[in-house]
Amino acid sequence: MDTRFLGIPELTEVPSVAVVVDVMRAYTVAAWAFAQGAEKIVLAGSLDEALALKAAHPTWVALKDGPPAPGFDAVNSPGLLRSTDLGGRTVVQKTTAGTVGALAVKDASLVLCASFVVAEATAEVLRTRGGDSITFVVTGEDGRADEDLACAQYIARRAADPRTEATEYLTRAADSRAAHELTEGIREGVHPDDVSLCLELDRFPFAMLATSEESLMTLRRYEGSTP
Repeated sequence: MDTRFLGIPELTEVPSVAVVVDVMRAYTVAAWAFAQGAEKIVLAGSLDEALALKAAHPTWVALKDGPPAPGFDAVNSPGLLRSTDLGGRTVVQKTTAGTVGALAVKDASLVLCASFVVAEATAEVLRTRGGDSITFVVTGEDGRADEDLACAQYIARRAADPRTEATEYLTRAADSRAAHELTEGIREGVHPDDVSLCLELDRFPFAMLATSEESLMTLRRYEGSTP
């Protein structure tokens, strides 16, 4: 299996299979949204697009990075979202890096969005459908975010060898700049449990599959081996 680990600016061609990784916090939050009952997540390209989608669909739940803002229902925090009932709802998500990375590879034949909380389920899809070439999109810090790179490398190695242990990868993520900024309150819209929730390995049994639906990039939970 040929694997590449690229930052968003390094994506010069459309990959056949892409795994978009954002540990802290976009794709941990997305997994929690599905766990709280969300039917699907629409990935918005801008804050204005997210607000326009919310205005057109008032029952949708719009969330963003940073502090609360008019027009948005929630912020990109797993600790804050985990108490929200999203049964049957559609979520509109716009984040600094995670959603940008997914939209950058929207034309790939298979797009998975991932974090540690869905690592094994993601690796299982790659074992069955990954093919010979997989591009991991390391979204944070233009590809330098160690929590995202560690998670991407763990999923890649786990897909190739299910005996791969997670300890060293989780340790790197816990020591990352993003983890420090969340812990120290440097970022806004943060719950004290966010870092620990982002490091819960395989909390959820599903992968997250992104597809184009009616011109929108839509994320859905996937449980099985053939998307």
